[in-house]
Amino acid sequence: MLTVLDVRNAKPKEKAYKLADGKGLHLHIAPNGTRTWRYRFELPPGTESTYVIGEYPTVSLEEARKERATLRELVRGGVNPVEARRDKRQAIREAKKEAAEAVKAEKEARASIFKAIAHEWLATWHADKAASHVRNVRARLDNYVFPFIGDKPVGEIKAPEILKLLQRIQAEGFVENAHRVKSIVSQVMRYAIVTGRAERDPCPDLKGALQTPQVKHMAAPLEPADVARLLREIDAYRHRPKVSFITWAALALTPLVFTRPGELQAARWRDIDLDRAEWKYTVSKTKTEHLVPLARQAVAILRELKELTGSGEWLFPGRSASRHISNGTINRALQAMGYDTKNEITGHGFRAIARTLLAERLGFDPLVIEHQLAHKVPDTLGAAYNRTRYVEQRRKMMQRWADFLDDLREARD
Repeated sequence: MLTVLDVRNAKPKEKAYKLADGKGLHLHIAPNGTRTWRYRFELPPGTESTYVIGEYPTVSLEEARKERATLRELVRGGVNPVEARRDKRQAIREAKKEAAEAVKAEKEARASIFKAIAHEWLATWHADKAASHVRNVRARLDNYVFPFIGDKPVGEIKAPEILKLLQRIQAEGFVENAHRVKSIVSQVMRYAIVTGRAERDPCPDLKGALQTPQVKHMAAPLEPADVARLLREIDAYRHRPKVSFITWAALALTPLVFTRPGELQAARWRDIDLDRAEWKYTVSKTKTEHLVPLARQAVAILRELKELTGSGEWLFPGRSASRHISNGTINRALQAMGYDTKNEITGHGFRAIARTLLAERLGFDPLVIEHQLAHKVPDTLGAAYNRTRYVEQRRKMMQRWADFLDDLREARD
């Protein structure tokens, strides 16, 4: 029998040799110095085989002897240790393969549920959309869709299930919202089709199944006398106690530029050229470059505002200089003036005022007006909105509009 010292002192020779420990166990010493525990056995009798236990010192003498005892029991029972180990390794490989396939199938199953596909679609769809629009879409999915079909494989979702969740929204009185949710679900389903996880979109089958939403335009006074009163009250609002000049300036500029309220509230000084009387920025809704010619009246307000906020990024900084005023600032100011922002006027309503009166009262070309509103209206060549189109006409229109507002404010015909 070998001792620990025998094993430790075993040195390589020119040729491989072995040190026997007895009962089939020996230490094999290779010329390169590798020492390996091996077990020799005969099965069937007269047929010699060798089972490699492991390398020393990873496997100690004591551990090798314990393994030998196990192997002798196998041989006594007629089991070939080499074949047993091969079968065990094969079983392990097959088990790992089955586990991997199960994991893959589970991942594929998770990837095919509506919620997972919706998140994939959102990741690509949101890139060119306004942040507020993205938030609204996410909220509609979280509140109205995921609780009902979020965990269901997209290929198993049928029209009746979609109709049921839409009818819940409709029953709460939100008919338009139900139609918006239907549109979102349809976009997710179409994404599932092009990515190979669904065969069809059930949403077109719901045509006529929901109530028709009533078209509700942004509240706005369209009669000149009402607009005149509004303008005078905006002027008076500046002199109220505790009214911030920043808030008033935003409110006063709103009818002069009639951009979307969120775009004015997020205006940056770097985009304003007071010498050229221009404001250039990227439209939040269409992601197109837009040019707003600034009338003299607008420039005057901006020069006064610049003395107050010109050292920062925003025209209208909020309580923290790192953020601009919120999207509700204009509407809250209108409410403070006594206006009902649901039925009388909203910040967005100034766009309707401008669109209507510029065409009906001042006779400007609707195409020029639509360009100034940054709407994607094709021209005669079929091209979409271009910020350089009708620049001179728009410049004249914006000045004429500001003068017209002054005339209304001063009650001049």
